[in-house]
Amino acid sequence: MKNDRGWLPGAREADWIESLARPLSGALAAIEAAATEGSERIPIVDRDSGRVLAALAAGRRRIVEVGTAFGYSTLWLAMGQPDDGTIVTIDPDRSRTDRARGWWREAGIADERITVVNAKALEAFAAGEPALAGPFDLAFIDALKPEYEGYLQALVPRLAPGALVVADNVLWSGRVVDRARTEPDTSALRAFDIAVLADPRFQATILPVGDGLLLAGFRG
Repeated sequence: MKNDRGWLPGAREADWIESLARPLSGALAAIEAAATEGSERIPIVDRDSGRVLAALAAGRRRIVEVGTAFGYSTLWLAMGQPDDGTIVTIDPDRSRTDRARGWWREAGIADERITVVNAKALEAFAAGEPALAGPFDLAFIDALKPEYEGYLQALVPRLAPGALVVADNVLWSGRVVDRARTEPDTSALRAFDIAVLADPRFQATILPVGDGLLLAGFRG
């Protein structure tokens, strides 16, 4: 058993892993470029996290995503899914999701595979939006940080037994481990991490990938 905490993978290992990965598709590259254009930077998962999402989506036929933005994580999930898989993704910003649809089409993802709900997520769940009825076998959370706990509670009755819940930004660039940091987003993410890892309904852990990915298997 390796127990040398003095060694952690760094840039050299990340570059080697990237060298083994399949080439990035044109649509994914276009989203990465668009997310960094202009003065408004659009938050998307990092590429390493995207590859993890694609791997986790293998065999998952019904996925729900909270937070679409430019559809970068959506596309990684769709690429990992079986060809008959579907995704419901929630985001109130129609201008962003319309652009996302163009990139999904560029990547060859059929329109019927991805349903967009243009609404605030908690409001859509509370209103009983039919597209969000479930059951879902994978849920990805990457939206307003103070609402993560609310998203999870809304998702639980919509999960199939054995479903996987994934949440991004749960290490928040290391801020969550510093108890002196009490900003609203930081405090909300810290509380979310603690609650999910202690929740008997889930078998959960945190991967130090990107900005931190929480993985929670739903016991049902």
